[in-house]
Amino acid sequence: MAEVALETRGLTKSFGGFTAVKGLDLAVRRHTIHALIGPNGAGKTTVFNLLTKFHQPTGGTILYEGADITREDSARIARRGLVRSFQISATFPHMSVLDNVRVALQRRLGTQYHFWRSAKSLGALDGEALRLLADVGLSDAARINAADLSYGRKRTLEIATTLALDPPFLLLDEPTQGMAIDDVDRIKRLIKRIAEGRTVLMVEHNMKVVADICDRITVLQRGEILAEGSYAEVSADPRVKAAYLGGGHG
Repeated sequence: MAEVALETRGLTKSFGGFTAVKGLDLAVRRHTIHALIGPNGAGKTTVFNLLTKFHQPTGGTILYEGADITREDSARIARRGLVRSFQISATFPHMSVLDNVRVALQRRLGTQYHFWRSAKSLGALDGEALRLLADVGLSDAARINAADLSYGRKRTLEIATTLALDPPFLLLDEPTQGMAIDDVDRIKRLIKRIAEGRTVLMVEHNMKVVADICDRITVLQRGEILAEGSYAEVSADPRVKAAYLGGGHG
């Protein structure tokens, strides 16, 4: 299907005698926000690890923009534009927020090893770096060390460094985990904004976040799809309501 950015067919992952993902058929439509939900042990993180090639599948196929990427390594996947935030984004606690984004921009431009360049030369990246910080609401923190940011703003910086790579497909692994309510609301608005013109697949436990910003939701149970659809559709499914939405997993 032309509108599908990422698709899995029969995706399976076994660890010894335990099958964490069982014959998963998943289709993520281009330029949508798609959520994977389910309790611990449902297989969500394993699916992310398979898609970004931290694990190789036991069986099945992964297609990205029509290309079979099942056996490609994680570096090749990232070069294709399938980027996992909060996992591989480069943030350095004792560098300024601005310098963190400049380093990420150097990675995209292929100049990450040019540490001999003068500060004046690297300053040419400042304009784009400052625009990125403005986009994510961190302009006021440009000169602050990353270590001095609040937890929520550190996660925002991680999004900024990922966006510096300009990925068309973004995987977010529990982006609001451990955040205060104000930070959750800020990250929720940010994800909605950065999804414009991008495809986002996210694992998220906060059901209000899922309800507010996700176009489509896949509910996993023991490595298999229990239900799929809009929030209204999956929340009305008696199995989902009993197992997750009413069971304290929000």
